[in-house]
Amino acid sequence: MASTGSWRDRDVAAVVDLPADPVVADENSSVAEHVRAGLDTRLRALLAHDPGTRRGEDPEELHQMRVSVRRIRAMLRSARPFLDRSRSEPLRAELGWLGRALGPVRDLDVLLERLRQESADFPDDERAAAARLIAGLEVEHGEARFELLAALDSDRYLRLLTALAEAVNTPIGSEVDGSGALRGLVRKQFRKLRKAVQQLPEAPVDAQLHALRISGKRLRYTAELAQPAFGAPMRDVIKAAKRFQDVLGEHQDACVAAHRVRGLLRDLDDDADAAVAFVAGRLVEREATRRAERRAQWPEAWQALAAAAESL
Repeated sequence: MASTGSWRDRDVAAVVDLPADPVVADENSSVAEHVRAGLDTRLRALLAHDPGTRRGEDPEELHQMRVSVRRIRAMLRSARPFLDRSRSEPLRAELGWLGRALGPVRDLDVLLERLRQESADFPDDERAAAARLIAGLEVEHGEARFELLAALDSDRYLRLLTALAEAVNTPIGSEVDGSGALRGLVRKQFRKLRKAVQQLPEAPVDAQLHALRISGKRLRYTAELAQPAFGAPMRDVIKAAKRFQDVLGEHQDACVAAHRVRGLLRDLDDDADAAVAFVAGRLVEREATRRAERRAQWPEAWQALAAAAESL
């Protein structure tokens, strides 16, 4: 589906005023410079993936754009004690709006690809039944794409990009020492995650593991903000946090996929023949197996993350 244009007839990066050279920070930089460098890096990434997201030919473009939005928002949240909140909080709110505009298409990209791959080794008749089952998701995807493009063509999006660029050009952070402040932010985020793990029941429900994944992601993004000041030790935390996040993310994807397949079958109602119902059962069974595997793996991923973070 093509974009309708408006002020987007030229490359979006051309209307955003960023420094000629990328902003960098190191162990001697203040919090302000670390935040400025993080904003600059992530905003450039967002802009780089904007054209591909609009074209919709490669789902990875939207994925990377959404990741950039999440990383900026998480960075502003983590560094909040050292920011001018009159500027940072409106940015966080608008980034939340943009994330919600991007999210439905990305989630459907993941789900459609997952279900297509899972049914690829089915016999021909079962693959055809699977195609009938997921046809509703394809319609939903088209509608979500329309809403996404409307958001990217809006003046609200342009104002957000302009405000983010202003935050790069006119720092919104404190001039306090970066190393000590950023180490404290990472440790604080780790303590929150450790407390959440300790409070889990012996058999946590799916929603609790999903919340744990979100906390792990926040720790990772905070560590990414601090990494230029600490080098290898922080890279170890980032690597372990990514593994922890991936395991729990795959668990959540399995839960969502099984739920959506059941919903698709219900939506078909009288139009669901025996072949479609059989295929839906096969898909749900595979997701249940994957969910159980990830449940068995996450404690080990947590131990590796805890070992890396406790050494800071």
